[in-house]
Amino acid sequence: MSETKRPVALVTGVGRRIGIGAGIAEGLAASGWDVAFSYLTGYDERMPWGPDAEARAELTGVLEAHGARVLAVEADLQDVEAPAALITQVREGLGPVRALVMAHCESVDSSILDTTVESFDRHFAVNARAVWLLIKAYAEQYDAPFGTGRIVALTSDHTTHNLPYGASKGALDRITLAAAEELKHLGLTANVVNPGPVDTGWMSPQIKRWGIEATALGRLGTPRDTANLISFLCSEQGGWMNGQLLYSNGGFKP
Repeated sequence: MSETKRPVALVTGVGRRIGIGAGIAEGLAASGWDVAFSYLTGYDERMPWGPDAEARAELTGVLEAHGARVLAVEADLQDVEAPAALITQVREGLGPVRALVMAHCESVDSSILDTTVESFDRHFAVNARAVWLLIKAYAEQYDAPFGTGRIVALTSDHTTHNLPYGASKGALDRITLAAAEELKHLGLTANVVNPGPVDTGWMSPQIKRWGIEATALGRLGTPRDTANLISFLCSEQGGWMNGQLLYSNGGFKP
């Protein structure tokens, strides 16, 4: 593709170079997409791994090396106005969004007995409400040939001792899959991907051993594994996959 003909993909949740979102962004750039990505420094600052100060510049260089135009936008998706503002900023900076890939999340472990209302509400605001609002804003600005639009959201089965995360991801599933039917007049596809356990710096040695032992292929997933599937779903060849919750996890059985 020439630069002027590259479609625009938005990938949310790309705060760290080691993360799944960064792998997805690189995979799409290598497949011929211009890429916008969102990040939230405050989230990484709250998490044990801390912020990756060099991530944006490093990833931008990687994507540009694949011929992509790149736009990085900080967005706090807990803010009810942020999803629409993000879509608008990407449209103004790169053009209409043709592929919306939602890899962002709020993920703080807690259980039925110790989850706070504040944490519960934050998880649903980021993991469910923002997904709805992103899809809505994406559909309202959608301007591409019938059959070429793509929506993909990342989900998880993790619920035990991770109540607000797991419950909000269940809501994400239903919202995204509803888009396949409700937005069919636009000719876009909407799918959910469950990548299983991927070590992006959060796993203890014990969790790594457990994940490897529970996976039929005998290793943990990588961001590239997830990126390979999402690049396919966003491609012309992946256009027949629609309204599906797909497991891309090497045969992981917890």
